[in-house]
Amino acid sequence: MTHQPSNPSEALQDRAGYAIATLEDEIRADRQCAALLKQFHQYLLRELRTEPLEAGALAAGADYFLREFIIGDRRENILEIPAVRIRQFGGHWYIVRNLEPNREELDDMLQGTAAFYRYCAARNLIAETAVEAIAAECGRLDDYIRRIEAFHAISGDGFKNWRNSCPLD
Repeated sequence: MTHQPSNPSEALQDRAGYAIATLEDEIRADRQCAALLKQFHQYLLRELRTEPLEAGALAAGADYFLREFIIGDRRENILEIPAVRIRQFGGHWYIVRNLEPNREELDDMLQGTAAFYRYCAARNLIAETAVEAIAAECGRLDDYIRRIEAFHAISGDGFKNWRNSCPLD
């Protein structure tokens, strides 16, 4: 029998609660992630005294990356992602999944994601070395913007080369 956390806050910090093998797991992980993001938002407001609009933008940016890409598309544990997932998100998935991928929106998502993982490290949910690698990938905004520009410049059968330079799998 697996350990069942005794309170909701403890459940949010249970790494196994974010593992995804079935549809039910995905639903549970998504709900737990949403609750953890609410705690992250409150942390930004109360502990870091972040301005409300900025805190909201950071939380929303992390939300999109985590719930749409990591949980919904990759079906991975949000607390066990390799840093390469940031590059795959910013340099490929975000670009092909949005009608108008742009610097401002992507920057909010990357900053929010980096801040979220710093929050997780402060709560001992992930290793500091993982956060450093994730933050480094989040800091490559100019590289991802070049990927957006290259995507818009694709002609003929150039998509295959574009895709292969930053594959999702």
